[in-house]
Amino acid sequence: MSSALESARARRSWSKVTDAAPSHAELLRYVSAAGRVADHSSLKPWRLIELRGDDRKALGRAINKAEGHKGASSKPMRAPLLIAVVSSPRKSSKVPRWEQEAVASGVAHMLSLLLDEAGWGVFWRTGGYTRSKAVAKAHGLDKNEDLLGWLYVGGKPHGKRSGHRKPVDAAKFVSRMPGSKQH
Repeated sequence: MSSALESARARRSWSKVTDAAPSHAELLRYVSAAGRVADHSSLKPWRLIELRGDDRKALGRAINKAEGHKGASSKPMRAPLLIAVVSSPRKSSKVPRWEQEAVASGVAHMLSLLLDEAGWGVFWRTGGYTRSKAVAKAHGLDKNEDLLGWLYVGGKPHGKRSGHRKPVDAAKFVSRMPGSKQH
């Protein structure tokens, strides 16, 4: 069993995946764990929509409609399972909307790590059409909800590695408060 640190360091986006996908029951297990991210006031301001089979074709039509094209985009057909990540803010005097969107993003990222560690290929797709009326309607979003994108999930192709990512030079991104004494 690998550590969380090892899993995070090994994470890659898999833009090409096979037709294998986790079952609904497996997905629920991963979502249960991913839902444990930090969540001020435990509002759970998120939800996920599972898209398989013809759901992906319906999304393809909505994407093309949003982009002013006829027919269906083939983008959603690039993975057998798409997981729409929805920010679903709750009324709160203590927790602003941006913080609730951050929780939804955290759930998506945690879910992608869990799926990757379990051997599934995952990439997070976004685009301008995530905020379009046609795509929101296809997902059944409420007026106050926002689609943050989709996790595309499938099998990792055998014998292929995803693109190499350079390690992050943490020293470039971590600093102290101005005026602090450096150690």
